[in-house]
Amino acid sequence: MVTEYLLDTNVVSELARPVPNPAVLGHLAAAEGCSAVAATVWHELVFGVERLPPGARRDGLRAFVDEIAARLPVLPYDRPAASWHARERARLTAAGFGPAFADGQVAAVAVTNDLRLVTRNVADFANFADLAVENWFV
Repeated sequence: MVTEYLLDTNVVSELARPVPNPAVLGHLAAAEGCSAVAATVWHELVFGVERLPPGARRDGLRAFVDEIAARLPVLPYDRPAASWHARERARLTAAGFGPAFADGQVAAVAVTNDLRLVTRNVADFANFADLAVENWFV
């Protein structure tokens, strides 16, 4: 199958909740084999686990992240993505917007790989040019 979607951290993290959003679960099931995550999202997932104190919760989330790694490709923040991000960051800064650096990285990976970004935080990505965004939480 062809990759169509780039999942933001909040979408992947939803799967670790005791009762995940049913709409997200439905979309993920329909998009199985067509989704990936950006290296930046991978970083956020691993960082979130590593910040937790040792214990059952940390162990459970580490197993969850390992399962994600086995199921979803991790796309790099590479040279084309970094170049697109730099141009967009300059444009948005000049326009008075200051997007979060990590959001810019995720947007760049989506755009340079011709993927639709799936996030709950649609507003955080609204000003990026040429970025298709979907919210599977509604």
